[in-house]
Amino acid sequence: MPWSPLAALSWALVLRLLALLRSPGLGEACTCAPAHPQQHVCHSALVIRAKISSEKVVPASEDPADTQKMIRYEIKQIKMFKGFDKAKDVQYVYTPFDSSLCGVKLETNSQKQYLLTGQILSDGKVFIHLCNYIEPWEDLSLVQRESLNHHYPQNCGCQIITCYAVPCTISAPNECLWTDWLLERKLYGYQAQHYVCMKHVDGICSWYRGHLRLRKEYVDIIQP
Repeated sequence: MPWSPLAALSWALVLRLLALLRSPGLGEACTCAPAHPQQHVCHSALVIRAKISSEKVVPASEDPADTQKMIRYEIKQIKMFKGFDKAKDVQYVYTPFDSSLCGVKLETNSQKQYLLTGQILSDGKVFIHLCNYIEPWEDLSLVQRESLNHHYPQNCGCQIITCYAVPCTISAPNECLWTDWLLERKLYGYQAQHYVCMKHVDGICSWYRGHLRLRKEYVDIIQP
């Protein structure tokens, strides 16, 4: 499983790190590198399905000089897909209060369920932000839901390369080209919703939807 530097940090230090990483040219905006849902699952320490019971603004640390705030969401965990070795039953998740630090706004006291991906910090707290994959459960496709347990985590050895313009190329046999932005001008399009980058026995990775091969327009992208 890929190591995340967030896992070794306290949540107060994570807030400071996010502040330092924020692009000064974009003002107060939160910016994230694009990632396919499969990449999010592979790089997250925790993947769960949950409902949000309540929220509370809490200090980011016990230091009285620290003015940073966090939102603590109380959740009802429905199912855990990843993180069994680090957490059993997650009761709270934390996110920055400041939206410019990629804080996540979730609906509380509703019937809405979420897929939450995030990191587990050194103090055991679960930390989420906008650069994680956080989606209403009802918006996930059947392929995405079924892949959370098996196809995504079993194929973390594959690398997914985002394609922004033609021609796109891959440089290694374990790479798949992600073309949603090029074809649909959005990240989580048809390919993200319905395809998994899977590794064959020969070590070559390619896109699969169940037993179906990649649609022809995706194959054409890599042939300039």
